[in-house]
Amino acid sequence: MEIKGKTALITGGAVRIGKAITLGLAKAGANVVINYNSNAEEAQKTAHEAEAFGVSAMIVQANIADLEQDKRMFAEIHEKMGMVDILVNSASPFHTTHVPSDDFTAWHIVTGVLVNGAFYVSNLAAKDMLTKKEGAIINIVDLTIWEAWPNFTAHAVGKSALYALNRQLALELKPYVRVNAVCPGPVLAPPDYSEEKIARTAAKTLLDRWGTPEDVSHAVNFLIEADYVNADVIRVDGGQRYATRKTEAG
Repeated sequence: MEIKGKTALITGGAVRIGKAITLGLAKAGANVVINYNSNAEEAQKTAHEAEAFGVSAMIVQANIADLEQDKRMFAEIHEKMGMVDILVNSASPFHTTHVPSDDFTAWHIVTGVLVNGAFYVSNLAAKDMLTKKEGAIINIVDLTIWEAWPNFTAHAVGKSALYALNRQLALELKPYVRVNAVCPGPVLAPPDYSEEKIARTAAKTLLDRWGTPEDVSHAVNFLIEADYVNADVIRVDGGQRYATRKTEAG
């Protein structure tokens, strides 16, 4: 699928990895729709940067965990940009969840976006894509689809559900819509990471270094353009998944 001239919706597309994906698609010639939940200022800034590539860009606020907000978002997109050709499910609240717990707030926020929200938005985008008989959906997962992380139960469950949705949508939307996933490793340090933790994380990869958000963006663009890749996942993790065996067997 050629990216140039298409309309791409990126959930969580205003900041961090989502921003890199937005700008990568804009650079490739896509008109971009930047979904954000609360940070309108950053969303507008990203839109201006995207427009510098000579494409159209719009921002639209929606908490994607809310179906009615998603419907409103698509109505705005259809009015201003037309149908959606490309969807990137990048929105991902990053909250810790401890077990056992008496407070389920973080659980509902995280799974609401990663499970319900991703399905709602994909369902609405699929209607556009099936009408046009062409489309691509890219889901941003991470290594928790294969492993557990301490104190990130909701995140691990949500990303795993998104990975299950990845293959399920590929089956349900065949043959016109391809659905793939990108699995980033350490490409952008959280603000609270110390220099020591950044170095320790780099050592957990086979390349002994961090990647960049642009590495993720390149993988997203590849999967959109690779017309015979479907229901699959690309890891952009520097080999981190296998780095536990860097020094010894067993």
